[in-house]
Amino acid sequence: MDAHLEADIYSRKNKKHLVLGKTPSDTSITLQSNDYLAITGHQHIRQKHLKAITDHKHEVVMSAVFQHQAESGDTFEEQLAALTGFEKCVLSQSGWAANVGLIQTLIPQGTPIYIDFFAHMSLWDGAKRAEGNIQTFLHNNMRHLEKQIKREGPGLIMVDSVYSTIGTVAPLHDLVEIANRYGCALLVDESHSLGTHGKNGAGLVAELGLTDQVDFLTASLAKAFAYRAGAILCSKDVAKSFPFTAYPAIFSSALLNHELEILKATLDVIKDADDKRSQLFIQSEKLRSGLVNLGYKIKSQSQIIALESGNDEDTEVIRDYLESRDVFGSVFCSPATPKNKNVIRFSLNSDVSDEQISTLLTVCREMREELSLK
Repeated sequence: MDAHLEADIYSRKNKKHLVLGKTPSDTSITLQSNDYLAITGHQHIRQKHLKAITDHKHEVVMSAVFQHQAESGDTFEEQLAALTGFEKCVLSQSGWAANVGLIQTLIPQGTPIYIDFFAHMSLWDGAKRAEGNIQTFLHNNMRHLEKQIKREGPGLIMVDSVYSTIGTVAPLHDLVEIANRYGCALLVDESHSLGTHGKNGAGLVAELGLTDQVDFLTASLAKAFAYRAGAILCSKDVAKSFPFTAYPAIFSSALLNHELEILKATLDVIKDADDKRSQLFIQSEKLRSGLVNLGYKIKSQSQIIALESGNDEDTEVIRDYLESRDVFGSVFCSPATPKNKNVIRFSLNSDVSDEQISTLLTVCREMREELSLK
């Protein structure tokens, strides 16, 4: 513990962890939130939130294993399943719990699991806990994936639809083709595309017309939904088994009824947010192209845009420069990234203005010149 504190905290100029710089003000350009559609504080959601808390005065806090599954088609789970095109939706306490629990439910020990190098850590943790035969393939490299499947045999392929650190997009058409050819199942984590992509926010898998060819879809509802929960979209059989086999479902308390009402209200807003989605994509493209024109190596294809900042020392310098100009992104370092491959991530939302993008590009141009960034 002492070594950790010395290396990661006390050695910093501000005596804080690298991810913690200054605190932004109300006038700062703050691109740290995952609320991509800027729905926090939406009046409809707030009203439903207050009503739900008032209506559900005596809620039973218990594990999902003891809950009877609702028969009504008006539940949040049924609505989300219908939106995404899956038979069933199962909720969990978080996106992490969704991935870990689903993989544990699906995978017999020793089953080949093919996972993208940049896949979310929850997928890695699930694969390890399931004691699968983990095979990593190079990021978005279908030739490498195919080579591994030929060697190890059919198994489960796991990817993010939109990768959370650098904003790249998975080649889902190619992944579906490979999964079908070699008899693999495909799990897609849509945490950063559910709500932001597709008609009514149905997600990237639905937008590409691949729902029938993707076996499992998971998502954190702490991104575009701006809440705290996770979702698993799957078949009826998996949904029936999950509460009784997944440790996160068995050994943690389930979501409460008033929380489900909040999620329903949020889904109403998200379905009706096509204008916000369009604006998000427009503003994201402006920033991406502007940074590329300045000479930055931008890999993003989405609303997540990352500046490569290298090692911890260089990252600290870049972070402090940006914050001195009232620009705040999120520092991603080990274990969220490979060591010395840090990034500063800008998470755009639909309310980001042209003026803010112009200011940000000016700051990044001057930073590149003053710090002699390559």
